[in-house]
Amino acid sequence: MGESKKWVDFAAKHLCPGVGRISDFVFTRGSGSRLYTPEGKAILDFTAGIGVTNTGHCHPAVVEAVRQQAGTITHAQVNLGLNEPLLMLTERLLGVVPKSLSRFFFWNSGAEAVEAAVKVARMHTRRPGIVSFQGGYHGRTFMTMSMTSSKHVYSAGFGPLMSNTYTAPFPYCHRCPSRTVPTCDIDQGCCGLAADQFDDFFKQNVAPQDVAAIVIEPLQGEGGFVLPPKSFMEKVRSFCSQHGIVFVVDEVQSGFGRTGSMFCIDGHFNVEPDILVSAKGLASGYPLSMIVSKPEFMEGMTPGSMGGTYAGNAVSCAAALATLDVFEQENVLGNVHERSKQAFLRLAKMKEESNGRIADIRGLGLMIGIELNDKLVNPGSAARVVKEAGQRELLLLNTGAYECLRLLPPLTVTEEEMEEGLDKFEGAVKAALEY
Repeated sequence: MGESKKWVDFAAKHLCPGVGRISDFVFTRGSGSRLYTPEGKAILDFTAGIGVTNTGHCHPAVVEAVRQQAGTITHAQVNLGLNEPLLMLTERLLGVVPKSLSRFFFWNSGAEAVEAAVKVARMHTRRPGIVSFQGGYHGRTFMTMSMTSSKHVYSAGFGPLMSNTYTAPFPYCHRCPSRTVPTCDIDQGCCGLAADQFDDFFKQNVAPQDVAAIVIEPLQGEGGFVLPPKSFMEKVRSFCSQHGIVFVVDEVQSGFGRTGSMFCIDGHFNVEPDILVSAKGLASGYPLSMIVSKPEFMEGMTPGSMGGTYAGNAVSCAAALATLDVFEQENVLGNVHERSKQAFLRLAKMKEESNGRIADIRGLGLMIGIELNDKLVNPGSAARVVKEAGQRELLLLNTGAYECLRLLPPLTVTEEEMEEGLDKFEGAVKAALEY
């Protein structure tokens, strides 16, 4: 029995079956864009731990920062005092986040950070309602899975869910029923249906004066890498301002350079949030999340109402500081732009040659979605592409309720690695879809 097979069998017996896995790979180490198995296989990682290891696996600068911090202080609990890495990170982030945001709270995971944003919004407005969007994903805690509608698997069997949560329609332009031409431009040629549906939602479902926050992903992650029109995001922002609703932007997956700017909401949409949520790529694989708000939204928080055992952990903060250094010193955002152009050009060619099987290529930066034509491919085709990719030593993810795939390589991926990954991806698509 091989080393990997032994551990796969052990996991099947002892680990919670509720944790889904896309492969039976066992990883012993990672470096750059690759993960390695006990048998010596070098797996090209186009998932980056679901958008986490943005600087690649075990970037030397991050590793060294963690080593130094682990030998200095590992746990300086935030309710007991301040730790220097947390303060230094806050200072650095003030130059990275949108200019109007200046009050921070750090936690461990994206779901916890979304919950923190909900707490701040409810405390500030003294209202109960939370509105999120169809296809959105915000986590698997009870509050966040009540806000999640990307797939029912996240909440099936766990009811009753949290009250005072509402799901509004989201503009999925590729599947828009009003779309009449295949080249519809989501910004210049938007039909406006989503905006009308948004207005109708508030006429029929919940009064604006009962809503504390509207929580939105500027580029949906688990929902299929769906990008809304700029006009829609502007409308939601304006509606929040008009009705005293806190505008919360969830950039757990899209933030920290993933879309080609540090944050999608100001880099692509040029829209100002009231609260910004970030995690995943923030600390290159170490558990750290944050919310940052306009100062007035946190002014009324009662001491003791926020916190957590590991919130703002010193080692994770040191990793985040090193991550920011890597972004600055290695022109990571410049690489994202170049590798994004490379990928979209190649994928467009693949789409042309797919005989209609590839229906849509979308996304920003290195957050790229590929939707298959469900009128021409069989159910489960995206999962078969993922399996075929694994056989070619490419780690890949599907996403959303439809037949969608996503490319999420490290932001430091090289031109050669991108070409190699796209070669493997094309081979997997052709094998799975048989053309």
